[in-house]
Amino acid sequence: MKQISDEIISKINMEIEVSCIDNDLSSDKALYMINFIRPLFEELREFIHKYNFQDSEEEIDFFKYVKPLILSKLIYYNDIYTLELRKPNGNKEVVKEHYKKKQAAIVDFCNSNLDFYQYYRSKATHLDKYYFLRGYENYKLCHNCGLLDKDPLFSTCCDHRVAKMLANDMLEIYLQQRLQDVERIEVVETSRASLPDNPFRWTGTKIAAIELGYAIYASGVLNNGNADIKEIMTYLEASFKIDLGDYYRTYLTIRERKRDRTAFLNSLIEKLLRKMDENDN
Repeated sequence: MKQISDEIISKINMEIEVSCIDNDLSSDKALYMINFIRPLFEELREFIHKYNFQDSEEEIDFFKYVKPLILSKLIYYNDIYTLELRKPNGNKEVVKEHYKKKQAAIVDFCNSNLDFYQYYRSKATHLDKYYFLRGYENYKLCHNCGLLDKDPLFSTCCDHRVAKMLANDMLEIYLQQRLQDVERIEVVETSRASLPDNPFRWTGTKIAAIELGYAIYASGVLNNGNADIKEIMTYLEASFKIDLGDYYRTYLTIRERKRDRTAFLNSLIEKLLRKMDENDN
């Protein structure tokens, strides 16, 4: 069981790294991830239908940690798909209210499941038999978990609730980013208005611009090293008419690359040297 679940988790994480590297999750990207994860989730379901757990500890571990981890990704991208699909076309305040409404829904879910949140977060185990073993459901403990329409071979009292909790954790970060993006766009537009008009527009990748911005920041060549990364990125966005999104998270992704972490800068060096060699000949 561990082998197939590890393989599925690895496939999902690799696809997230490739497809969502710039962390700019449009509804199209979210839908793509839903369509990528769902067949893997169904593959896991079919496997569990035929699998005999070695003991109750293995079964609890699967329904408490493994299945919720995978299902949470599916719930997360589904929530983003729905959220972005329904985003209103209005001013910034209308858009912010749209995201804040979802934040309020997450708070409501947390409040209505507060006892279970505390149980799970504290790593308690005394109710695991009722929460995470099939056939031990207790309606007094799980009166709001929708047991009646669940797959009895692939569901327990609370595995879906855990997945929803994990998805909400990720979604809360996403919502914070989106709200910050709205504020950042306001700052960029204000900065852009104060700059003289220029014909230059960034036509490279967003990741390349972020790599360049962090290189400038790391080198300390602006204002004797006193320009912070936010100022540098805002200037790049305003000057070159580009939206860099959540550049810090993209930077973290770049930093975690296994190879060629400075791909764009290396490319600049290579092309400049080639140009120099051409001029010499």
